[in-house]
Amino acid sequence: MLTESRETFDAAPRLRQAGIELELGGHTDATFEQADLVVVSPGVPIEQPVFESARQHGAEIVGELELASRWVKGPIVAITGTKGKSTTTTLLGRMFKESGRDVLVGGNIGVPLSAQVESSTPETVHVVEVSSFQLETTVTFRPWIALWLNFADDHLDRHPSVDAYAAAKARIFANQRATDWAVVNADDATVMARSSGIAAGRVMFSPSGELAEGFLVDGDWIVKRGARDSAPAIEERLIPVSAVELTGRHMLNNVVAAAAVATVAGVPTRAMTRALRGFHGLEHVMEPVGRIGDVRFVNDSKATNVEAARRSIESFTGGVVALVGGRFKGGDLRELRAPLSAHGRGVIAIGEAAPLVREALHDVVPVVNASSMQEAVESAYEAARPDGVVLLAPACASFDWFRDYAERGRVFKEEVEKLRRRVEADL
Repeated sequence: MLTESRETFDAAPRLRQAGIELELGGHTDATFEQADLVVVSPGVPIEQPVFESARQHGAEIVGELELASRWVKGPIVAITGTKGKSTTTTLLGRMFKESGRDVLVGGNIGVPLSAQVESSTPETVHVVEVSSFQLETTVTFRPWIALWLNFADDHLDRHPSVDAYAAAKARIFANQRATDWAVVNADDATVMARSSGIAAGRVMFSPSGELAEGFLVDGDWIVKRGARDSAPAIEERLIPVSAVELTGRHMLNNVVAAAAVATVAGVPTRAMTRALRGFHGLEHVMEPVGRIGDVRFVNDSKATNVEAARRSIESFTGGVVALVGGRFKGGDLRELRAPLSAHGRGVIAIGEAAPLVREALHDVVPVVNASSMQEAVESAYEAARPDGVVLLAPACASFDWFRDYAERGRVFKEEVEKLRRRVEADL
């Protein structure tokens, strides 16, 4: 039996004609209790009485990622982390494609893994972004290569604790074997602790560059460094830093992580470099929007947690006026104090979290409340003049004012364009 989604409603006549029973507009307890398998959307919390009742009646509770992984024929490269998943997943897909491999990209972005099953062959590499919500319902999910980029407090509006959130992320390694690979952030204490003792071979990358063996930036190159007894370390140059056309040090770290995965997978270095040509990142991720005079506007609407917002602010040398706020997901907004003190000129507090933003930051930089995106953009522009950066880095979810982070980013860009036209008309 299928339950509801927009796609199910649209396909209802064809599904019924095929003999599939549909239950739309609500679900009965009997449906769950009689089921052998319940596939839960990542957006639905599994800690609900109806699911517990289904378990007690013998049903298996899994998510779409778990179900799809049982049917794809090719190896899976899975990417998780609090920040940078989408950019790294997309870049890895480009690297595999440039190497001539048959590759499908998706998961938590774009095409779900279940939609890739029909096209899957033993030679197909499935590069998938995986979220904590997807991982918490996995049972047998086994990536050939699993990448954990980083970890910070997030989604505490959904996960009962930071430890539960970390445990869900760590499930990316749970079913790996000795023939598989885990690529981990050597500078992240949680990632290192949660990947200790796993069955897969562990490969490390280091954003700080303090690593005797692994992947890092050394001068003008992304390199693979190998330790050697009683002699200098051996370094293999992989990608020139000049080939990276992304804004922010944290974006360079994503490239290092991608290079580590690609190297493990046998992608030639020339294919990695070609994949970076013309790759300026994703929409709503450190996306340059334009200028009004010498004031720059940058859309990082996908910075939906405190750690992501911190990294966004730190990407600029100074003059940042940050739009911060929305629906708070947890974490400590006070962690933005240090980067704002060093790089900031002001904060525009938006959405439901505006009072929390003001309380956390008002004694570090000027904080101005805005009741709409138009007001936020206009106030930020005035605060950033004559030569600053207006940065949408909300550190919060978007669901108070917008449908999702993408709508928030689009509205920000629209308001910037409207403001540009008004300013130019007044000249």
